[in-house]
Amino acid sequence: MSSRKKEEVFQLIKSLEKAEKRNFKLFVKRNSANQDLKIIQLFDILDKLDEYDESQVLKLGKSLKKAQLSNLKAHLHKQIMASLRIIKDSQDIEYILHDHIENARLLYGKGLIHQSLKVLSKCKELAKTYHQGSFLLQILLFEKKIESLHITRSIKNRAQELAHEIECHHEKLSLIGKISNLSLLLYGKYIENGHARSEAEIESIQTFFQAGLPAGIQQAEGFYERMYLYQAYVWFAYILQDFVLYFRYARKWVDLFVDHPHMRPVETNFYLKGVHHLLQAHYLTGRARKYEETIQEFKGFVESPGYLLHRNTRIQANIYLALAQLNHFLMTGKVDEGLALVPEVEEFLEQYKLQMDPHHRLIFYYKIASLYFVAEDYSKTVDYLTRIMNWTWNLRDDIQCYTRLLHLITHYELGNYDILDSLAKSAYRYMAKMDNLSVVEEEIFRFIRQSFNLYHEELPHAFIGLLNKLKEFENNPLERRAFNYLDFISWLEAKIEKRAVKDILREKYGLPE
Repeated sequence: MSSRKKEEVFQLIKSLEKAEKRNFKLFVKRNSANQDLKIIQLFDILDKLDEYDESQVLKLGKSLKKAQLSNLKAHLHKQIMASLRIIKDSQDIEYILHDHIENARLLYGKGLIHQSLKVLSKCKELAKTYHQGSFLLQILLFEKKIESLHITRSIKNRAQELAHEIECHHEKLSLIGKISNLSLLLYGKYIENGHARSEAEIESIQTFFQAGLPAGIQQAEGFYERMYLYQAYVWFAYILQDFVLYFRYARKWVDLFVDHPHMRPVETNFYLKGVHHLLQAHYLTGRARKYEETIQEFKGFVESPGYLLHRNTRIQANIYLALAQLNHFLMTGKVDEGLALVPEVEEFLEQYKLQMDPHHRLIFYYKIASLYFVAEDYSKTVDYLTRIMNWTWNLRDDIQCYTRLLHLITHYELGNYDILDSLAKSAYRYMAKMDNLSVVEEEIFRFIRQSFNLYHEELPHAFIGLLNKLKEFENNPLERRAFNYLDFISWLEAKIEKRAVKDILREKYGLPE
């Protein structure tokens, strides 16, 4: 059995709330035989462990035998899931629809056909209200089965209407499937490669996007068709670094939920993701004031009762909120406030390490490293950059590349000139291997190497020369990504004016001291 399989029940236990743990024990004691109480002993042992260790489990559980441990874990997992189903969220629309369909099946099984159809009719209206296509299809197919087998004395032409309804709904689900697939595939391309890095990559993404847009999607009015369409455009624009288009569709995504407020409790995670992209769009386009307004609205939503009922939703909300706050501090130069948040972020990363995906952890490390860099705490910057450079996951080559570039600049600031040449060669080789070198990076590498031979009094002139060169590429779509990961322009202006980067940032966004 794989280690992943061995740890599944451990991860499940670690995800439980106190009330869920208490309910599980009551459930087992009430419904299980005496011999099954061993699973409570195993549950308590796993609950106390910080990391899964089979030898520790056997050491703490004297009556547990290694030969029976695998079966005990499987039984424990099954019983935990059974106890969770009892206390499932009664407000979740998917649970409500599932229960209605099950009730209709029970009534049908008892021969109460008209009662079953009555429940299905109410269930259908509920599914339509909340745009639950998969449940609607189940209901329609169940209705078709009943109409095919029984004389129900239903309305005239009911068979034709039902057949037409099913056919139309199949087309609708097919459209949703195609556009959601396009959105997912674009997201996958971004996670793997980051932003487009050449004209060829831009053309490739444009061709892929146009080929993937299903016919009729632009005219579709359904909630999910539009939501996935806006998502697809968001990822398309983000990959191409077309931040005007990115903002436009992030705004449409969030406004869709504003127009359909009853869908926010149903698709809370998608709403959170939309707000996350809207904040990111404000950040990338330098709208500091709009950013502050949106983040305050976001905080209000996160703190409001009734929406963040599920653990996964709360985790996602906290991830997006923490990233939004770090970006805000970077944008405004409020690095002291940002660094005060770091211990809280570290605690959050540790608390949810089993649920935290590696992609977001990677981004957190880079944002924190950037904060320390702007704060001129270069030793801490190196610490966080080293975590990324030692990363074992094969994702976000772009962040890996810019980590090495920032790592090089940080050692330049530390005055570690004896290792700069080897670091520059190493970073250059890595980025060249990833086919990731842009003109901006070439210029920065060239500057750092040339600066080894400059006298101290010659550096200001060299900084001015580099700044003038980089400003030529500031609005170039293919070069823009370098400035998104590190604000080289502000760094150079700070070096030339002999000021702190954070002060340059505050002035840039028109913020008071």
